[in-house]
Amino acid sequence: MTDRTLRRVALISGGNRGLGLAIARRLADHGLHVVIGTRDELSGRDAVEASSRDGYEIRSHQLDVTDPASVARAVADVANGEGRLDVLVNNAAVAVDRGQAAAGPDFERVRATLDANLVGAWRLSAAAIPEMRKNGYGRIVNITSHLGSLSTMGTGNVSYRVSKAGLNALTGILAAELKENGILVNAVSPGRMSTRMAYGETERSAEDAADTPVWLATLPDDGPTGGLFHERAPLPW
Repeated sequence: MTDRTLRRVALISGGNRGLGLAIARRLADHGLHVVIGTRDELSGRDAVEASSRDGYEIRSHQLDVTDPASVARAVADVANGEGRLDVLVNNAAVAVDRGQAAAGPDFERVRATLDANLVGAWRLSAAAIPEMRKNGYGRIVNITSHLGSLSTMGTGNVSYRVSKAGLNALTGILAAELKENGILVNAVSPGRMSTRMAYGETERSAEDAADTPVWLATLPDDGPTGGLFHERAPLPW
């Protein structure tokens, strides 16, 4: 068996900047072979080149989680090219409805948000799971938000909130289905970070917020599954 088949391989959607790129670099530091998925191939190449200058070995692949063909192609290329796929971080997301109310929604924004944040993560997970099952090992980390907590649900950002609440539910369902296959599925809310989606309301850097996602992506076999984690405070379902 060669090093190619022994080395853990991670795929991170939306990995060309912010939290996704911070997670990618940290996982590379942990010895994983890391592939960042990006909608735009140029931005992926730029992120890889910048990371290489900083001493990180990662590569990129075009990936649009709203496009079934793109998802299938990315997972197949990563698994075939690297010999396996062990870790998936569902980081890609959009936030396009900051002022939207549930009683008067813009359903085009609702559709776009759900397709990227919930269905996209589901689609990518479903494509990756068969590859993880081949080796009896997998770690799926869903990047969620405190805005998706049912116990503290409020107004505004309605489609974003619904998409993340749905992602939390999906996390629990997949965790229950896959535990016997050696695949651990968890969700983590990184809180407000210094990214374009934070609207300037930041508490810490993306690098600091990468701690828990990286921990979940490298859990031992007896690690938790089906959990919802928050770096600052407990976040109930």
